Amino acid sequence: MSTFQSVQSPLLTEKALYEQVITAGDGWIHDLLPGQVLRIVDMEGNQAVDTLFYSTEDPSDHYSAVRTITRQGNLYLTTGSTLLAESGRELLRITADTCGRHDTIGGACSAKSNTVRYAHDKLPMHNCRDTFMLMLSQRDEYTKRDLAPNVNF
Repeated sequence: MSTFQSVQSPLLTEKALYEQVITAGDGWIHDLLPGQVLRIVDMEGNQAVDTLFYSTEDPSDHYSAVRTITRQGNLYLTTGSTLLAESGRELLRITADTCGRHDTIGGACSAKSNTVRYAHDKLPMHNCRDTFMLMLSQRDEYTKRDLAPNVNF
């Protein structure tokens, strides 16, 4: 079990190089360069951000929940957690967190899981897996086979 320490980012939002507001249910795909920071803000409260991480040099080298959990000896992610790729290489590090622990094994909702959770008539309901597929389809280097483990922030 991790102990949560709320750590506020010292970075100023007005100095951001890029800002994107993503409405609930929408997706976003963007390359981060070394040294850049990704800040996720839950503007309306009670939201979750399902994320996928890939190496920009090698799209097959994606986030590995197994390597990350094994290295840190903890199921949950929070300030200080390093997210590792399948190769064992560091993809990113959580440097600030005001929310608490984040899930890395629960996976993303899908059309099928929504029918189990809610009802069979919810099959066409929005789901994160479909959003992931839509975002990946915008890049030539990704196919359905590249759908990787996700992190729920």
